Amino acid sequence: MRAIWNGTVIAESDDIEVVEGNHYFPAASLKREFTTFSNHRSSCPWKGQAQWLSLFANGEMLPDAIWFYPEPSDAAMAVKDRVAFARGVSIVE
Repeated sequence: MRAIWNGTVIAESDDIEVVEGNHYFPAASLKREFTTFSNHRSSCPWKGQAQWLSLFANGEMLPDAIWFYPEPSDAAMAVKDRVAFARGVSIVE
């Protein structure tokens, strides 16, 4: 599967975990050259505290487009060392 935004493949992997309808890619598959810092944080009652990244590709920015759980709860270990994508990022096979 591939995660694509603004005509750019942001991540690609066959090792995908689907949790609550979100496709979690291995963090190592994320092309970091297209990511940039975000101050955004969020919390999930059962997964824990999420950190976010923004995307920058082809001269455009998509704020708060990627989230990950650096220290997920025991119940959410399936998302450890994985990233998921917010609105605007297409997930395709």
